[in-house]
Amino acid sequence: MNVDILSKINLLLQKLPKGAVYFASWLNEQGISYSLQQCYRDSQWFSPFAKGVMYRKGEKPTIFSALSCFNNQLEKQFRIGAQSALDLKGFSHYVPLGKQTIMIYYQRGEWFPEWLKNQDFGIIVQKFSEKQNDCQTGITTVEINGFEVLVSTPERAFMECLELAPKYYDLTDLYYVMEMLTTLRPEIVQKLLEEHKSLKVKRLFLYMAEKAQHQWFEELNFSSINLGKGKRSLVKNGIYNAKYLLTLPRELENYE
Repeated sequence: MNVDILSKINLLLQKLPKGAVYFASWLNEQGISYSLQQCYRDSQWFSPFAKGVMYRKGEKPTIFSALSCFNNQLEKQFRIGAQSALDLKGFSHYVPLGKQTIMIYYQRGEWFPEWLKNQDFGIIVQKFSEKQNDCQTGITTVEINGFEVLVSTPERAFMECLELAPKYYDLTDLYYVMEMLTTLRPEIVQKLLEEHKSLKVKRLFLYMAEKAQHQWFEELNFSSINLGKGKRSLVKNGIYNAKYLLTLPRELENYE
């Protein structure tokens, strides 16, 4: 491989931290043609993840570096949400057994790449398409090993957990998490509750926040939050809460 070709690849590799993932279309935009990319693969500079997706040989990409590069290079908005986002902020009341699960949210109409779900990052990937809340409120970034990763803020992440309950999460377990959320920002909570489409999520969120007696709860304006009408039963043989029109687990209602 000649000096000019080596110079090109070295300059490129300096742009991103170790463990980066590279996409063929992005490399081409950076002046690394498809034929030159093949040359780099043949020379074992790059190893393939999948067609058009590669990483530097000898490095070990993570789910975080893969998500960051996918978003930045291909202009996507895949993010970590629900309990996975809360875990990144330290809001977890137990240590999970076995492999870590990372919950990834993506916009409706987007294609979720198989390589991202099936690649062995040493974790379990669960994917969720936006259904009840496709606004941009409550989305931020965190830096993980030099990579900027999109994540849900705690305000949004907890609502995402409520969306997935009781299939993925026990409601009483989620209440234990709510008790830790003493620093939520009322202006973000307010906007999310106004934008959210799920009556179940909004009622559960407010019920738990009031039960936990958080100070920020007192700053919410109920008059601009649509809680709808009609009862919602979340469990069999539960206890009915007349204020929020919810039938809730006895363990949760009786917890003090």
